[in-house]
Amino acid sequence: MRSQLLRASLLAILAAALTAPAAGAAGTTVSIPVGPAPGTPAKYNKVFVTKYGPASAKRVLVLVPGTIGGAGDFTLLGPEIAARVPGTQVWAMDRREQALEDSSRMQQALDGTIPVQQAFDYYLGWIANAAITPHYQPLAAKDYAFMKDWGMKVNMEDIRRVILNAKRGGRKVILGGHSLGASFAAGYAAWDFNGSPGYKDIAGIVAIDGGLLGSFNSISTATQAKTALAKLQVTATQPDGPWANLLQLPGFAWTTGAFAELGALAALKAPSERSAFQDFALLPAQFKPPFPATNEGLLGYAFDATTSPKALSLIQVRAGQLADSGDPRPWQNGEVTPIQNLATGFGGGKVDGVDWYYPSRLNVDTDAASPMTATPAAKLLGLRLKWLSKVDIPYYAFQTSLTGSRNGVVNGAKAFARKSKVPKGRLTIVDGKATTSHLDPLFAAPATNQFLKTVVPFLKQIR
Repeated sequence: MRSQLLRASLLAILAAALTAPAAGAAGTTVSIPVGPAPGTPAKYNKVFVTKYGPASAKRVLVLVPGTIGGAGDFTLLGPEIAARVPGTQVWAMDRREQALEDSSRMQQALDGTIPVQQAFDYYLGWIANAAITPHYQPLAAKDYAFMKDWGMKVNMEDIRRVILNAKRGGRKVILGGHSLGASFAAGYAAWDFNGSPGYKDIAGIVAIDGGLLGSFNSISTATQAKTALAKLQVTATQPDGPWANLLQLPGFAWTTGAFAELGALAALKAPSERSAFQDFALLPAQFKPPFPATNEGLLGYAFDATTSPKALSLIQVRAGQLADSGDPRPWQNGEVTPIQNLATGFGGGKVDGVDWYYPSRLNVDTDAASPMTATPAAKLLGLRLKWLSKVDIPYYAFQTSLTGSRNGVVNGAKAFARKSKVPKGRLTIVDGKATTSHLDPLFAAPATNQFLKTVVPFLKQIR
């Protein structure tokens, strides 16, 4: 009997370890001045970096977020890597557009100085109830038409400013990213900075479910590029102009970020309460379970790969399921990512995981950069991918189910190594498509995070 009880206790401890949220450590956020961008007011010539790990580190891993992503995506991963790879600091980067966000009420709700409902009303509730004042004042796309030029060229220069800052004091820098951020890491290595090759700045590449050379979509003709650019103009039929609108609510591009962050915030502060989103008309029905759910429950339902809309695999994790009973029904963790981890990354106040005003030009340029050659599209868009054949640094790539059906990330990484001079034996490819969705490498519990387990040895080899 005693051995049975001991065995049961050990199993319970193991289960808790597998589902417990990662113990993230608070980072230090700073702004870094960057160069001018076409037509851009000077106040937006800055990016933001959240640093994890010892300031005395001699090695820095710079991580760039993906499509509609922010530095909050690395809230848990950053301190974990810094703790597991001695002498390493992790810099999580936020792009220029982070300066456009107003997270003041979210930060107050996170700090407990106002209720979550008050934050909800400030950002979203007023849309359905005009009596709510004061409320958030959305930006007008016509006033930010200059963001149509915030593409790969602007961002490569911004990333370089961050890297050169990180290199001070003789530190070694590895460049990585998630999704589109991984594509930028691969592109940076081949980029021509006025005669200086990007790969000379860095000691390695970490591509988390992204890359170029067929990893994602691709365009190559000037006609394709011109068509894509035309969609960034502000018109009566294109009210969002340069901004991506993931929820497809015309004129409400910013609500993608607000919905995700408020849902995460509610799950953090009031996990067992009935979700305020359940009856909110503006939230698309596809994100609502057919019965009342808790704040954690609705967040899980909206983002879990089993119940999240199939077309939105870009935002999915494998987190578990709603309970079979309860009013409201709670969430039950049961896969690689505890829902509390997703809530921490997305609902972290000023350092959040979702862009409100994401420039769609980033995706246009990334598609044109995919072949990594001077195609007519690449020339039209000003892409300077000149040095691929000379790149001679280690490369790590992790693939999830997002591109796993066609092996996009795996094949892209192999093509990169084949066309470059990645040292023999220094190409590391991990295929996690059978066990992970697109956001799982960022938020999975350490014990179940296949990316974390495999990238640590790669990083330790970079001396």
